Amino acid sequence: MAKETGQKRPLHQLRQEAAHSRDRLARDIEGLRYELDFPLKFRKSFQRQTIVWVAAAIAAGVVIVVLPARTKTVEVRARRKKDPREEILGAGLALGGLKFAATLLRPVLTKFIARKVTQFASGAAHNGSRG
Repeated sequence: MAKETGQKRPLHQLRQEAAHSRDRLARDIEGLRYELDFPLKFRKSFQRQTIVWVAAAIAAGVVIVVLPARTKTVEVRARRKKDPREEILGAGLALGGLKFAATLLRPVLTKFIARKVTQFASGAAHNGSRG
């Protein structure tokens, strides 16, 4: 058989149970807040056991200082010096290629820029006449 839903209980009893539940929940949340307050726990621990904390800090510092530093071996290979004439030749080839590309692209770029300026001017004329 099914259990009774408890609707036959008086209203004041239901209110009292709800108030007790709220109180229990508030106490549980407060306890959880206290348990998770790590800065407070560290402060209290340092106040109670100052000598232990200072000794631990000194020991950690000594261990860090005494441990040998890691030395990393870096291997450097000497590069072959390039002939200055080779560098000049490479720069000359690059400039020649750029000049050739600029010559080929000049008409395309001029047409593109002219079209954009025309579109901008016509758009500005339309916007100015509407105001």
